[in-house]
Amino acid sequence: MSDLVIGIDIGTGSTKGVLCDTSGNLIHSEVMRHETSFPRPGWAEHDPDEVWWTDVISIMKSLAMRAKGDVAGVCISGIGPVFLAADERGVPLRPAILYGVDTRSAQEIDDLTERYGEDKVLEVCGNGMTSQSVGPKIEWVKRNEPEVWAKTRRFLMAHTYCVFHLTGEYVLDHLSASMCEPLYSPFTNDWVDEWRKDICGDLPMPRLMWSNEVAGYLTDNAARITGLRPGTPVAVGSTDAFVEALSVGVRKPGQVMIMYGSTMVGVQISEKALVGPSLWSNAGLLEGTANLSGGTSTTGSLTTWVSELTGMGYDELTELARQSTPGSNGLIMLPYFSGERTPIADPKARGLLAGLNLTHKQGDIYRSALEATGFGSRHLLETMQNCGGSPEEYWAVGGGTTTDLWPQVMSDIIGITQKIPKVTIGASYGDALLAAMAAGAVDADTTWNTAEREITPNPDNRELYDEMFQIYLDLYPATADMSHRLTDIQARLK
Repeated sequence: MSDLVIGIDIGTGSTKGVLCDTSGNLIHSEVMRHETSFPRPGWAEHDPDEVWWTDVISIMKSLAMRAKGDVAGVCISGIGPVFLAADERGVPLRPAILYGVDTRSAQEIDDLTERYGEDKVLEVCGNGMTSQSVGPKIEWVKRNEPEVWAKTRRFLMAHTYCVFHLTGEYVLDHLSASMCEPLYSPFTNDWVDEWRKDICGDLPMPRLMWSNEVAGYLTDNAARITGLRPGTPVAVGSTDAFVEALSVGVRKPGQVMIMYGSTMVGVQISEKALVGPSLWSNAGLLEGTANLSGGTSTTGSLTTWVSELTGMGYDELTELARQSTPGSNGLIMLPYFSGERTPIADPKARGLLAGLNLTHKQGDIYRSALEATGFGSRHLLETMQNCGGSPEEYWAVGGGTTTDLWPQVMSDIIGITQKIPKVTIGASYGDALLAAMAAGAVDADTTWNTAEREITPNPDNRELYDEMFQIYLDLYPATADMSHRLTDIQARLK
């Protein structure tokens, strides 16, 4: 059996791929940048062919050329949950509607919640419907684009779109399905027939599988365009944040992953599905596991905004932020620039910078953005704990961990020690591990990663950050009504 595997992750702003051996050693990696479309306020879309398929095929071809011998397996993960309406042949009928950063289905969330009952949805799905939920996105397409819905015969996400075109198999992993409220229940690990039929009608639903199972095998045509061997097994894959958790070995109850990306995601492994009214209660990647998780809407994208606004690079801004003080010289930011997912679930929330005076400089503003992600993450993690989670160990992953400042700010605000893994590639590395599992090269208990260093909280900053965290919590309810009114004005002016 060959000892090489390929893992590919389709992110919000880039696609990353790795070629590894089945001991977890990185052979080669590739990255392709792409654009996310924001055609209207509250909308976020990807073109499946120009973004997902082009990136994946290009990366697979490049990695196949680097492989010395056959590749034993392939796995793809992607942003999610998303909804792509496609015809029977998998041809997209419209751009894909992205995860919780796309907030167009606010009315459908309210209508479906009223139709089925808020308490009943919570009982069946483990959490309520939010902008993250796929069910309301489908309902939005039905109402607003009936001509698209009439032709829809395939319900695909980023990873399953690629799996479908590589293998011809129409599948979806349990974890991603569990983010499709109210269509799936993590307590039964199956579709909720009554609500599925009500929302999806006669739409054929994908076959449910676990992420490390073999979805299918590369067709002759897929092999020709990728340079890989026909019949190469392709794993089912999953949503990127959860595969990233696997990439650092977060798979046991009590382990938590914090992902520093365009958005911030926290994933805690649990023995069984938990009820989290303002969180995401999910099935696990692997059979017999579950997750309690949540995500903010703007983190890395917030630092990008400050960079573009000031015309300064990240290194320069980071150095200026070091020269600021904990607490950003009395500045505090609400990071709700694209609404917020968890734990407030408010698509109409908006960003706020409070405490400005004429002495504040670029470094203060940049540091306040980093601290805003810390306050948002603390809010999220404390909410997870209040829902029955028992965190014992925190692993930090993503591009934001490559410098010490941002993780240190996070540890100081939250009051936790973060383990930084030796391999910080991200979800694509977890995909490679899933590919190795699907190929039968390793078992489901295999972990490739270890900790390289730890970030411990500075106790000197605890009292200040506790005070500012309370201000952070108080600012949202105090300004929410005004933010909603401004959001309505923004929509009218576009």
